[in-house]
Order: sequence, then structure tokens, then C-alpha cells
Amino acid sequence: QVQLVESGGGLVQAGGSLRLSCAASGNIFSIGTMGWYRQAPAKQRELVATITSGGSTNYADSVKGRFTISRDNAKNTVYLQMNSLKPEDTAVYYCNALTFSSPWKHLEVWGQGTLVTVSS
Repeated sequence: QVQLVESGGGLVQAGGSLRLSCAASGNIFSIGTMGWYRQAPAKQRELVATITSGGSTNYADSVKGRFTISRDNAKNTVYLQMNSLKPEDTAVYYCNALTFSSPWKHLEVWGQGTLVTVSS
């Protein structure tokens, strides 16, 4: 089994910053793409950003230039630096990872979510 544990959420004023972390643990041979998704109240879950094992990144248009995704492969950890936060960034943020317990066996894993609230 593999677990993703997120941390770093909280309450921040508009214009402020937060840094989310997500650490993977368990039966891990390697980890492929990792990412962050978010779900606001009464809305569908949406992609925020992803990063491949080689470091290639992809961002939602709504966060480009404000959010930065990074990862530490040695620590099996992915980060999301969020700057210039807006009230519309308020959501539960979920970590996602494509994990491998062997070269031919993969499992997509989700974290439990961490709440980010941006006040105006």
C-alpha cells in the first residue's frame, strides 16, 4: 500500500502565500507523475498542476504565474508554492501520484486533502 500525506493548508488573506507539501510512503519502487488538484464547494475537482519524474510541469491557466509545483524525488515529496492567492483559490487541495511497486505494477493514489481558505 502507498499513502500520500498532505500538509500546509490553512487560512490566508488575499495576496498572501502558502506552501503545500505531499509526502508518499509505503511500497514504492518509483513514482511517475505527481500533481495537485482542487475542489471548491459545489464544483468538480480540477487540475491545478502536475510534474513528471523528470521535472516537466503543467499548470491550469488560472494559476499560471502564481503557483509553482516542484518535487524532491529522494524524499518522494511534491510541493505547491502558492503566491498571490485569491478568494477563488479557496478549495480542498488533493495530492495525486502515479506510483509503482515494481517496474510493471502501478497504482494511482490520492491524498486525503488539505483545505486552503483565502479571505478577501
